[in-house]
Amino acid sequence: MDVVHPRCAGVDISKRDAKVCVRIAGAGRAKAKSTVTTWGAVTNQVLALRDHLIAEQVTLVVMEATSDYWKPFVRHEALFDREGMKGPLRRAVAAA
Repeated sequence: MDVVHPRCAGVDISKRDAKVCVRIAGAGRAKAKSTVTTWGAVTNQVLALRDHLIAEQVTLVVMEATSDYWKPFVRHEALFDREGMKGPLRRAVAAA
């Protein structure tokens, strides 16, 4: 199987914080490296998360959220785009 996005992140947003998993593909037969961190939903934490993703050279970010808890993160979506990252896509996915 080919690696499509070698440096990506998944964000799970709740009322108080966001759990972020950064996954970096290994070279050759090396396994992928995953790290999970927790970030607050206030502006300075969202900006710190952005800096963390830039430092990890993440090129794609996907997110999952319920209710309106995603709004602080999407408000700063332009910050991801300025750094060359593809930020959260505004696509609704209905849960069954």
